Amino acid sequence: MSRYSPARRPSVPQRTGEAGKCAALAYAGRVVTRPSAQYSVVLRLEIDESPGAVTRLHDAIEACEGKVVSNDVVSAEHGRSVRDVVVDLGGVEHQQAIRDLLEAFEDVRVLGMTDRTFALHHGGKLTTEPAAPLVTRDDLAMAYTPGVARVCEAINKDKAKAFDYTIKRNTVAVVSDGTAVLGLGDIGPEAAMPVMEGKAVLFKEFAGVDAFPICLDTKDPDEIVHIVKMMAPTFGGINLEDISAPRCFEIEDRLKAELDIPVFHDDQHGTAIVTLAALYNALKIVDKRIEDLRVLCVGLGAAGVAVTKILMSAGVRDVIGCDTKGALSTTRPDYLDGSMNGMKRWYAEHSNPNKLLGTPSDVIDDIDLFIGLSGPGVIEAKELARMAPNAMVFAMSNPDPEVKPEEAAPYVRIMATGRSDYPNQINNVLAFPGIFRGALDVRARQITEKMKLAAARAIADAVPADRLREDFIIPSAFDREVAPAVAAAVAQEADRERSSRGDLDDFEAPGGPSGIGGGAGGPVTPALTPKS
Repeated sequence: MSRYSPARRPSVPQRTGEAGKCAALAYAGRVVTRPSAQYSVVLRLEIDESPGAVTRLHDAIEACEGKVVSNDVVSAEHGRSVRDVVVDLGGVEHQQAIRDLLEAFEDVRVLGMTDRTFALHHGGKLTTEPAAPLVTRDDLAMAYTPGVARVCEAINKDKAKAFDYTIKRNTVAVVSDGTAVLGLGDIGPEAAMPVMEGKAVLFKEFAGVDAFPICLDTKDPDEIVHIVKMMAPTFGGINLEDISAPRCFEIEDRLKAELDIPVFHDDQHGTAIVTLAALYNALKIVDKRIEDLRVLCVGLGAAGVAVTKILMSAGVRDVIGCDTKGALSTTRPDYLDGSMNGMKRWYAEHSNPNKLLGTPSDVIDDIDLFIGLSGPGVIEAKELARMAPNAMVFAMSNPDPEVKPEEAAPYVRIMATGRSDYPNQINNVLAFPGIFRGALDVRARQITEKMKLAAARAIADAVPADRLREDFIIPSAFDREVAPAVAAAVAQEADRERSSRGDLDDFEAPGGPSGIGGGAGGPVTPALTPKS
């Protein structure tokens, strides 16, 4: 039953005017998203302090599907009070409906309404702060001229010293052209900035990595590669973000070949790593071997291709990939006539061993794992009944998964999504902060496939064996032990592969040897320092 069906709603007193419109709006089912913080507002209200006034206010808001979070008195005098009421709502239309409702009450005056999400973004989410005090003349002489000249000369003689004496040792560029931003698509560089700022905040909060958003006003792969190469001396790593396929594959491959610092397209590899981590733990529950799995991946953009590649690296041998034209195969007409793009040609040549053709529904028989990276409605829940026993479904489209968990429940053993309001959220924040932390700590030149596999294992191992169950196969995004564990695994693998600048034993954390990162309760430490 829908959350907004009449049988589930509280009764609403008969009202006229805008209050009645609000009730009608909710009853008509136009408010289709459950209340959440993303549409939360602060309503500044002047209220008549008559008996029961506040209770009636709360009842009215909740009758129209709002969730009252808090109600704080700002001032009170002469029988009236000014209050800030925080309400979680289900959309922009819902915000306006609640305001209209309250303005219809004779004993309530709406003084203002603030969208809390926009308020959080006001002025941006990042600042730049000095790492050393600048108080005295001596401080100035060392931090800037004339003392800084000696540091410049040292780096000029040995460019590797930039890792020791500049922000390069702990700084990542978050680079985007704004062509594939979340579910918004091609919205341009300015509109992409809030997302890139948010990414930088996550880097800092979860791994102590300083990241800076770089949004480029070009879609030309040659220009993007050139610009990133020119600014690379400032950074210890490059995180590519929200660049549309298939250009993202070319851009990443070229930058990886031409730069000596890690280049990582998170939309591809972050998603892939966390997906594999979830699968590692799911297999322990369903008691299947990874090499025996039959996998169906629906959606072959950046994430879909990367997920398939990492699953193959981990041992999966039978994957079918579906795009908007159906299952990829070397027998499909667009492969045969040469019109299929290069990445999909590679995919067709390395997957679908039985050469199946058709829609996801046509090829889902006996599939062990369904991976959705496309959008809602690509398959009906009832079709999942044709999957193999103990079926697993990772429906990761946001905000609406390919199939709703409630509808899939009768047919699958394990369900995961990309949403935080369901169990088993597959969230990239479990991967990219720790990956770059580990890579920066050993000054890695690249992030290899083995480093990605090591990261996936570390994420999976963060779920204790005695707590592993169908609705807990992946750690929380707020588990502070994940990033240090991932960082350690990545750094150790880089050391084994000799892709770092020196041995792991050559570096130490500030304040003492070894130990990458911190632990539960706080972000990991800054980058490791070369031992003297």
